[in-house]
Amino acid sequence: MSLADAYDPGDPRKQRIAQDLVRAALAGGISVSTQVLAEFAVTLLHKMEPAARRKALNALGPIHVIIPDADVVRRAVEVRARYGLHFCDGMIVAAAERGGCERIWSEDLNAGQKYFGIAVENPFG
Repeated sequence: MSLADAYDPGDPRKQRIAQDLVRAALAGGISVSTQVLAEFAVTLLHKMEPAARRKALNALGPIHVIIPDADVVRRAVEVRARYGLHFCDGMIVAAAERGGCERIWSEDLNAGQKYFGIAVENPFG
């Protein structure tokens, strides 16, 4: 799932699902990695005016963020070596593992796949 889907009216079904996940994250039920937040910010740079961008980023402030450190980076390298994922996706997997997550919501990773025991689910599938 891309955080950007919550702000994209182009596909109302995907937007609703993404907004439900954002609400769950705001309520404390879902964590997010800094990698995901960074990718979201890059998307916003191209799609939103500065005021709307600030509002969107500020709204996500209460979400629990998993902060990377050297161990997370090393684990992302291991994810790349073991599963062949791009390093940035490895950072997401490593952060999920650090955060004790049971699943990763993603339409980019392989739904049904487990990475170090963490299941991937496509929220739109």
